[in-house]
This record gives sequence, structure tokens and C-alpha cells, in this order.
Amino acid sequence: MTAYIFRRLLLIIPTLFGILLINFAVIQVVPGGPVEQMIAQLQGDAISATDRFTSSGGELRESKPSGVGDSSVTSKYRGARGLDPDIVKEIERMYGFDKPAYVRFFGMIQNYLAFDFGESLFRDRSVVELVIDKMPVSISLGIWSTLAVYLVCIPLGIRKALKHGSRFDVWSSTLVILGNAIPTFLFAILLIILFAGGEFFAWFPLRGLFSDNFSELPWYEQILDYFWHLALPLLATLIGGFATLTMLTKNSFLDEISRQYVITARAKGLTEGRILYGHVFRNAMLIIIAGFPAAFLGMFFGGSLLIEIIFSLDGLGLLGFEATIQRDYPVMFGTLYVFTLLGLVMGLISDLMYTVVDPRIDFESRET
Repeated sequence: MTAYIFRRLLLIIPTLFGILLINFAVIQVVPGGPVEQMIAQLQGDAISATDRFTSSGGELRESKPSGVGDSSVTSKYRGARGLDPDIVKEIERMYGFDKPAYVRFFGMIQNYLAFDFGESLFRDRSVVELVIDKMPVSISLGIWSTLAVYLVCIPLGIRKALKHGSRFDVWSSTLVILGNAIPTFLFAILLIILFAGGEFFAWFPLRGLFSDNFSELPWYEQILDYFWHLALPLLATLIGGFATLTMLTKNSFLDEISRQYVITARAKGLTEGRILYGHVFRNAMLIIIAGFPAAFLGMFFGGSLLIEIIFSLDGLGLLGFEATIQRDYPVMFGTLYVFTLLGLVMGLISDLMYTVVDPRIDFESRET
């Protein structure tokens, strides 16, 4: 097992490098970077820089306003018309774009190996501080959403397996499929309209995880206030995430129930409860329990973006979205590095969970 873990850890290095390299290469050809945004601000124009140039002969040529120099001056930045070239070079130096792309990339990798992610270009704070500041919100959504999904899906999946083909199985499958077909963001908006001061009721708050007077409340009221704010985001996340796990649980139990050892146990006179929870449960739950780390990570990083935006929750999902819109490269690549690294580590932990649930599994004996 030690050798297997060591090989998987070594595999993380080229995988992480390749992901960063691909994303870095894509960013180089995407317009609207920090230099262009600064130029737009200096020009006093909030319009996208893409409206400030005309393409001719494969080159980007500026269209300067009348009376501002020579209109035929070629610039690699869209919207740099009328600006002193020295100012443009100073902006490039300020953001580190005065160096070739490969120098910037390998410099970024060198810093990231020491977990030095630099500072945000637009927030005047380090990337680490921003991530730490936003993480409690995303952790809250990730933990409680994952637990809620597992607490609902596993009992429901077991019940569906035991009642396979019954009216309960048919109706529950219909509801599961319909729930899975509804986009998470659409269901979240529906919840706001119904229960958060929209057209009908105002039972739940619309934004944030805490009330304004949270610090003044007794500890038990703080807990209630916390879950009161979290109720609608959790429900919106749950409706879109429980279909796969429910059907996976059902099919896993159905597969185990039909095996020979179950038939033998029944022939010996064991009760259905003893067979189900003493024999079937451990084998059927193998793939479900082993996938918990990956499921949590997916709920933590992937499933919270739209929920955070819709419910105004200032977490990592919203941070990453705003950083992408603003082209805040240190935040974009810093969070990408952390999330990817955690994802790869969680994949390894998921594999190791198999051996915890079922010691008969031995990855060491597999051929590499």
C-alpha cells in the first residue's frame, strides 16, 4: 500500500502541472485582461475594450480619436488609443506582463510550490487571506449539503431496493427524476419566490448566513439563526444532487441482495434485518462510502457557485466567479491550484477508503 500511495502522489505532480499549463495557455489568448482593464479605466470608458479596435490584415490597429496623434499606430492592446506608450509599459510592468509568457508561468509554478499565491490585482489583499476569509461559507454549504444528501439518499435508496417494482418505487423514482431534471439555479429562484419574500411568503432570509444581530444572540439562538439562513440554500442544493446517489444506492443493494450468500443466509434462517444490515449493507455501501470524499469536494467547490450567487453568500464560488470576470489572475490561478490539488488528494483518499471499508481490496497487487 505504501508503494501505491507513493506512485499516486508522484502522479499528482504532472497532472497538476498539465492543468495549470493548459489554463495558463488559454488565458493568454482571452481578451480583457488586467492591462486592458486598466487602460479602459485610464481612458475613462467602462465599455469593453473589444469595442475599441478594428481588425485589419491580421493585426489589431487602434482607431484614435481625431487630434490625438497618428491613427495608424499599431498596438497589441485593444483600446490603448491616445495613451503614451511609456504609460502602457508601466502598466505592463505593474502587472508583470513585461515578461514573456513562459517566464511568468514558471515563476508562478515556483511560487506555488511554496504556496505563495501573491496578491489580488484588484482587492489589495493576498490570495491566501481571501481564500481563508471566504472558506467558512463554502465549508458550511459543502459539509451540510453532503450530509443532507447522504442522509436522504441512502435510506431512500435502501427502501427502493427492498420495495423494487412496487408503487412506492415507481412514484419515488418519478420524483427523483423530476427533481434531477430541475436545474439547481431554477429551483433556488423558485424557493426565493415562494418562501423568501417573493410573491408569497417571507419565511426565510434572502441573503447571508447570519442576521445583523447575530453576535448579540444567545448561543442556541445563534445555531437556529445559522440554520434558518442555510435552509433554502441547502434545499436548493439537495434537490439537484440526490438523484444519482439514490439510484446508485438502490442498484448496489439490488445487486447484493441477488447474490448467493444472501440466499444461503436466508436458507439458514437468518432474519431479513440481520441479512440486510449484517451482510448486505457493508458490501453494498462500499462504493458509496468510498466516494464520500470526492462527493464532498464536488459539493464544496462545484455545486456552490450558483447557490452563492443567487443567495448572496460570499464564499469561494462567488470569489472565483468574480475573479474570472475581473481577470484577477492571481486569485484565479491560486484557487485553481488549491482546488485541483485538493481534488487529486481526495481522489487518492477515495481509493484508500475502499481498503478501509473492505480490507480484501489490495491496490498494491494491481499491475501499474
